[in-house]
Amino acid sequence: MLFIFNFLFSPLPTPALICILTFGAAIFLWLINRPHPVLPLVDLNKQSVGLEGGARRGPCQDNDLIRYYFSDAKTMYEVFQRGIAVSDNGPCLGYRKPNQPYRWLSYKQVSDRAEYLGSCLLHKGYKSSQEHFVGIFAQNRPEWVISEFACYTYSMVAVPLYDTLGEDAIIYIVNKADITTVICDTPQKALVLIGNVEKGLTPGLKLIILMDPFEDDLKKRGEKCGVEILSLFDAENLGKENFKKPMPPAPEDLSIICFTSGTTGDPKGAMLTHENIVSNAAAFLKCVEYTFEPSSEDVTISYLPLAHMFERVVQAVVYSCGARVGFFQGDIRLLPDDMKTLKPTVFPAVPRLLNRVYDKVQNEAKTPLKKFLLNLAVASKFSEVKKGIIRRNSFWDKLIFGKIQESLGGKVRLMVTGAAPISSPVLTFLRAAMGCPVFEAYGQTECTAGCTITSPGDWKSGHVGVPIACNHVKLEDVADMNYFAVNNEGQICIKGTNVFKGYLKDPEKTEEALDKDGWLHTGDIGRWLPNGTLKVIDRKKNIFKLAQGEYIAPEKIEDIYIRSSLVSQIFVHGESLWSFLVGVVVPDPDVLPSFAAKLGVKGSFEELCRNQVIKEAILLDLQQTGTEGGLKSFEQVKRIYIHPEPFSIENGLLTPTMKAKRGELAKYFRTQINSLYEKIQE
Repeated sequence: MLFIFNFLFSPLPTPALICILTFGAAIFLWLINRPHPVLPLVDLNKQSVGLEGGARRGPCQDNDLIRYYFSDAKTMYEVFQRGIAVSDNGPCLGYRKPNQPYRWLSYKQVSDRAEYLGSCLLHKGYKSSQEHFVGIFAQNRPEWVISEFACYTYSMVAVPLYDTLGEDAIIYIVNKADITTVICDTPQKALVLIGNVEKGLTPGLKLIILMDPFEDDLKKRGEKCGVEILSLFDAENLGKENFKKPMPPAPEDLSIICFTSGTTGDPKGAMLTHENIVSNAAAFLKCVEYTFEPSSEDVTISYLPLAHMFERVVQAVVYSCGARVGFFQGDIRLLPDDMKTLKPTVFPAVPRLLNRVYDKVQNEAKTPLKKFLLNLAVASKFSEVKKGIIRRNSFWDKLIFGKIQESLGGKVRLMVTGAAPISSPVLTFLRAAMGCPVFEAYGQTECTAGCTITSPGDWKSGHVGVPIACNHVKLEDVADMNYFAVNNEGQICIKGTNVFKGYLKDPEKTEEALDKDGWLHTGDIGRWLPNGTLKVIDRKKNIFKLAQGEYIAPEKIEDIYIRSSLVSQIFVHGESLWSFLVGVVVPDPDVLPSFAAKLGVKGSFEELCRNQVIKEAILLDLQQTGTEGGLKSFEQVKRIYIHPEPFSIENGLLTPTMKAKRGELAKYFRTQINSLYEKIQE
């Protein structure tokens, strides 16, 4: 060997020899350190399997639908008890004050406090029964989880309340669920609840347990109308003094009644069992088991509403593995600081937040050179993702993406987005920039949270993945919309261990959602793509979801806006990739000229329709009309286009019965709609 070395290199000058050796060493180091691709576990061209009857299942799914992942965790109570064991009573729930580090409650501390609070409820007259519902009216914080597990520990049922439902909905839920006790966070919320009792609107409410400190005046006001006000601290002490042994639930027992915000009418209370939640969490763990193995070292940040099932399932996964949950400070504007302090490894997200991350990065690339480098970095990293290489130690990570990763704590190793669709450019960017698997999930409250998820290794966007291991999915004909299952299109239907038991005290709505064979009819229209993935393409009814997850019933909004004397016709439009509504308005030709004259604007009808002052005045009038009509802020249009010609049967925009052809209107005004979305800034 030495002879060969001397023969080859001895004639070379020393500098050349050093260069050759250095280059050789660099090649050797690159060979041993180069990233190795992780190949998908399934054939990405055949991602789902057909079943008899037209349904489909995931490729790794057994014949039996999954009910649990861990044999010792079949209910939410057992899930938490498992967390105590596998974490060795490690940190569980974290919270912080401004500019301070996170402080942690251990698993045992949370369990003990849940037992004390549950014992207090029993002492106050509650029973270990699925018939007894406890309201929780609070923002995300450790006490929310303590209250929830107080219910689970003694086989009671939690009923979340949340502000965005509106005061009327809260009154409805308290009465519908016969809630006698509400655990809430602030004195302000307690005052709302007491006020409803004083007005005779919620006569059954008898006890409010308050997390935050409060004045004696609040307690006295409650006493006057027969409502006891008790601090959470005192409630736990009372339970400790009157302690009862846990009375855990069975998998088939109810765990939570999750009221959906809905679009028209009163909210509906989806009844979900322990098995529903555990199976949904189990299916997620099954999906990622060869890609991501959670442990007690993992931590997630809780900022998505605990009143919604997406966050509930995320936390079920976390507790079952003995991992940690750190809560944000309660102000979404401080979330970046919370992320940097907590450094989460699991990051559940919604498109609206991810869109902001994407927009911020795009806006910071102001010069042509910066835009070129950003696009080059995304293309380079995404080419690795397509090969199965997911990392955050590349040249582009050090130059560009490292700052983005650090803004989310720098340690995220799994991201899941759900609740609304996410655009392809944003998803592609995230998969390149984050250096971790990014999954997209689809589902609804009635199937607990998710029913499909993208497969590990599938880097393509534009679909919501394949059925998860706890359910099957089929498409059902919707003949009046020209969707047929034989063409791989139709209403998305779900059947499995995650499908809810029905709506609380509402057999009619339950029958609409669940057929006699147990299939949940989602109201969404889907299409099976050639590779076996599912794409959501439409809604059966004229209802759609905005980017932040809010459902919109445009016809209800139009019925309110038409009350404006300025409006002859209106078309309200929204898209799931945007968080606001736009509208097309046909003004009343008899009213507009005199209205314009008061503003000092003159011209023909067509000229008035093009006038910016008139447009802004009509928009303001619409928003005032909407407010008077009870529309929520997300139901109000943010920008409008004024159209001088009426919608008619002749121009194909109305049906023979004078109903709006919403699909045709969207196509007809596509250019104007695109312009409205491009110009507006949230």
